[in-house]
Amino acid sequence: MGSILVKTNLPNHLYSGKVRDTYFINDKYMIMVSTDRISAFDVVMNEAVPGKGEILNSMSTFWLEKTKHIIPNHFLGNIDDVINTKVLDMDLFKNHINKDIKSRSMIVKKAKRLDIECIVRGYIAGSAWSEYKNNNTINDKLINKKLSPAEKFDCPIFTPSTKAETGHDIPLSEKEGKNLVGHEMYEFLEKKSIEIYNFAHDFSREKGMILVDTKLEFGILNDEVLLIDELLTPDSSRYWDLDDYVVGKFPPAFDKQFLREWLLNSNWNLTYPPPKIPNKIINDTKKRYLESYKRLTS
Repeated sequence: MGSILVKTNLPNHLYSGKVRDTYFINDKYMIMVSTDRISAFDVVMNEAVPGKGEILNSMSTFWLEKTKHIIPNHFLGNIDDVINTKVLDMDLFKNHINKDIKSRSMIVKKAKRLDIECIVRGYIAGSAWSEYKNNNTINDKLINKKLSPAEKFDCPIFTPSTKAETGHDIPLSEKEGKNLVGHEMYEFLEKKSIEIYNFAHDFSREKGMILVDTKLEFGILNDEVLLIDELLTPDSSRYWDLDDYVVGKFPPAFDKQFLREWLLNSNWNLTYPPPKIPNKIINDTKKRYLESYKRLTS
């Protein structure tokens, strides 16, 4: 996991996000490539994290397989499997797919994305802690119980947000979420999101890690709700080491924490262009990503 892939150039480009590039194979299937790009505060850094896309892709594949008993997902297979079994006509892509692309890519079903980020929190941290500290609310819902930093909720809570194409996602109240996707769909997404969180939390705990919170995405295909995009990676989820956990203090996370903290102390105004990131911060970030992958999947 030492090579670097920042840009991809396959045929049939469909969409590029902060990290992932998507290409359509036909009207039913797509190639989703996890690059080594890294973003913070909604800005993509000029430096990349070597092998990060490979870690994200492998971790998503692992969790998509582990959770398919809870809800179907969009994962069809890795590129080699699809090419070798000739499930799809991949001739257009054969000459463009090298080992770096293969290790960072999956073939997925094309679903109509629901424009809501389904966030589940088992512990108070991050933006939820900031809102609670300032307003005694989380997603505009009043919290009567006094909470300490990193405290575990009695039950996981569903705190969805908008799915913004650019800029920041905006937290949604329960009423706003139901207005966005409909009452029945909102309740279904809440139920399935919490089921996935609970399953992954219990699994992670057996590996000596705490799944603090996670962000999920869903889509519709043939009137069926599918889990889509990445799943339970350090880009979309916050993990802590179980041995580091004490209520009242936020442990180091297995994510972009090194990068975020360095940026916050760099006098950067959090708008483009970003500052130059030191190699040590890049290397420390990669180590945390890789450690989380190895511990969870071993």
